[in-house]
Amino acid sequence: MSDEKKPFHNPFAGLRDKLGDLPAGPAPREPPPPKGPARAVIRMERKGRGGKEVTAIEQLELPPRELQSWLSDLKAALGCGGAIEGAALVLQGDQRKRLPGLLAARGVRKITVS
Repeated sequence: MSDEKKPFHNPFAGLRDKLGDLPAGPAPREPPPPKGPARAVIRMERKGRGGKEVTAIEQLELPPRELQSWLSDLKAALGCGGAIEGAALVLQGDQRKRLPGLLAARGVRKITVS
């Protein structure tokens, strides 16, 4: 649309012409990568669980409160049940294909799937 056909008058048009171009601001900072555990081992278990498959995430080395937070988030993201057994997170079903992406997004640097 040309300036003559605009439906209203812009009271700041004169000010915009006087200011000209603004100097460039500082470059935006990249957010730091999420800090997570250095390692995680993902494995599927069936033994001792009545034939049901579970996925265990071990060697996270997180404090108990943070383990509980991770468990809640993973259960919601995967749509499955889970529990904490010792220092491992145990999720219901075979989640080995879906977990590496979720753990990498949480900052885990080395993920081993077995």
